[in-house]
Formats: sequence, structure tokens, C-alpha cells
Amino acid sequence: MQLPSSATVAAVVLSVVLFICATEAHNITHILADHKQFSTFNHYLTTTHLAAEINRRQTITVCAVDNAGMSDLLSKQLSIYTIKNVLSFHVLLDYFDAKKLHQITNGTALAATMFQATGSATGSSGFVNITDLRGGKVGLSPADYNGPPPAKFVKSIAEIPYNISVIQISTILPSDEAEAPTPGPSQMNLTSLMSAKGCKVFAETLLASPAEKTFEDNVDGGVTIFCPRDDAMKKFLPKFKNLTAEGKQSLLEYHGIPIYQSISNLKSNNGDMNTLATDGAKKYAVVIQNDGEDVTIKTKIVTAKITATVVDKLPLAIYSLDKVLLPEELFKASPTPAPAPAPEARAESPKHSKSPPAPASPAESPADSPADGPNGDADDLTDSGAVKYNAGASLAAVFSLWFAFNVLMEV
Repeated sequence: MQLPSSATVAAVVLSVVLFICATEAHNITHILADHKQFSTFNHYLTTTHLAAEINRRQTITVCAVDNAGMSDLLSKQLSIYTIKNVLSFHVLLDYFDAKKLHQITNGTALAATMFQATGSATGSSGFVNITDLRGGKVGLSPADYNGPPPAKFVKSIAEIPYNISVIQISTILPSDEAEAPTPGPSQMNLTSLMSAKGCKVFAETLLASPAEKTFEDNVDGGVTIFCPRDDAMKKFLPKFKNLTAEGKQSLLEYHGIPIYQSISNLKSNNGDMNTLATDGAKKYAVVIQNDGEDVTIKTKIVTAKITATVVDKLPLAIYSLDKVLLPEELFKASPTPAPAPAPEARAESPKHSKSPPAPASPAESPADSPADGPNGDADDLTDSGAVKYNAGASLAAVFSLWFAFNVLMEV
């Protein structure tokens, strides 16, 4: 068999590398970092945590405004929460590069924005109208805007086909709804929010504890709260009442993380996280993991799944859980049953030779020990998500090698 040339081998390796690189996510912060005229826009994408949401999405267009345009916006003295709404109105949930902008079917297109996706926009106020104008110009305006398009397409900044397009527009898109005053987290009643979304028992328990002040004190700096749903909390209350006063406070604070984490952040930042109950040697940590679209919060005792978003307004996020989080500092994990010892070989004299003993009946077999955890149903700690990932990675590697081998054999 004729061996392939070095150029052929290099081409195959390059194709595999390009395939792997193509699957990597984009990073809007890095894209804009090379363009100093958009430094203010880039700064507020990070400050409002929109950058993380943009990075996890695909098939989007970011309409960036230069520093002068951002100065006009900042002169309005809007809160950071309102600025987030305004900037989310500049992220289109479709891909528009320079070529597509100039070849719009029927001369106009309506694009949904990230502001529309938040559910805060009413009617068509979360949509942007794109119009192909005379003289090679492209105009952008809110869907409910009357008059000539207030913003124009200036130039393309970066294009990763059908993944992300970053374009410059001439000015901030006006939107009364996006610029409407947005209440800050300190003005929100945490327990009322929880009670209204199926976590009333947890909220009432929190009201009777010093832990409530711990949550309140952390809101402005950023906090993420996991509140067990009513059915889970009701089932757990008898065990909760048996805890000491300090233990009750620690358990409640164990359901909070001292940083803001949107659902996209939780999906991308898996691993150990300290909680509001963490105190030096008393680690009180949880493990965040995601399996596809599901996000789980794991302890040594139990694995709980996020069932719904109660509120997600920077810097406050509250999510409901299907189980109460149980820290190992307060509860005993169920012991893993030890494997049965192998039977020892016994030397037998010829004159006392006997047939092999009959296997023990089910009634004689040792019963499994009951779980020592407080709920008697501690979850298996096997990292199934990692197993699935490793299996997928192995399959991908095998496919790549198979592809390369077939190419080489055809040469």
C-alpha cells in the first residue's frame, strides 16, 4: 500500500482541528476587546451579565454602539437594571451579517430581541424592524416606532457565519418599554416572591429565622437563592424542627450562594460553590451540575433539580427546587454497603470430604442496611453527567479517527 504524502496527512489533521475549533463557543467580550471605540458598550455587557447570556446563544446579532452613543444613553441616569433591558434590546435573536442585511427579502425583516425573550416586553415592543433603504443604507427601528428608522447600519465588526454577527449601528435604539424604570433588588420582597411561586413554606420558615437578614444583606452585592417547593419543604419540616437554632439558620443559609448566577451561568460554571452558610472550616458547599437543559444542586446527601425560575433580575436570582438541600455538616450520609467478603478456601481431608454447601436462602441472606440520612433516600453520588460526557467525547474521537483513516486509505 502506498503511504500518503505528508501534505495529505497535514490536510487531514487540519480538517479535524478546524472541525473542533468550529464547535467552540464565541466570546463577545473578546470580540469587542480589539475595538476600543466600543469599550463602554463592552463594559456594560459584562456589568449587566448580558455577555454570559450572549455567549451561550447561537444564531444571534449584537448591534453595538460606540462610546459616543453610549454616553447619550448614560446621560439619562438609568439604573443598571434598566440599562440591561436597553442593551438586551440590541441583541437580535437571528443572524444578520452585512450581506444578509443588504439582501433582505421584500426589503424588510422583523427580528425578535433578547429583551423580548425576557418576557418584560409587551406586544411587539421587543422586536426590531430592519429595512433595506435607498442608496445602500440599512435602517433599524423598534417595531412600534413611527417615522424614519432612527439607527443605521454602519459596518460589520465580526462575523462567524450563522453563529454570531457583531455589527455597529449609528445610535441607541429608542424604546420606552426598555427604558422604563426597573425596580432594584433591594425594593423586592424576597419572601413574597417565593410565596407567589410555590415556595411559601420555605418563605415562612425563613421569616422566622435570622437567615432572612443574611439573604437581605447580600442582595445588593449579588445573591442566588434556591427555594424548595412546598411539597418538599412540608415533608422535611419534622426533621427541620429537630435541629438546633444554629442548625436551622445554617440549613436555610445553605440555600443561598453569595453571587448572582443566571441560569446560563449555572449551566456553564459547574463545580463546587460556597454558600451563605460557609464559615471557615465549616465548608457547607454544594456542587452545581447540568445535564443538558437540567441543572442540579448536589450535596453528599441529596441531589435536587431546579424546577423553575422565580425571579432573575441582576443581581438577584431565585430558583425553585424539587428537594431540600441537606448539608453533610448537619446530616449523616447513607453508608455505602460493603461488598460481601469472598468465601475463604478451606482445606479438607480426604476422609472428611463433603459436597459443596447449598447457597443461602433469601431468608438467611443479610438484609441491606437502612439509610442513615434524614430522608432515607440519599442519591447515588456517581457523576452520571461526567460519564455521559466522557462517552460522547470518546465517540467523537473514534469518529474523527475513523474519518481520518478512511481518507488515508483512499489516497
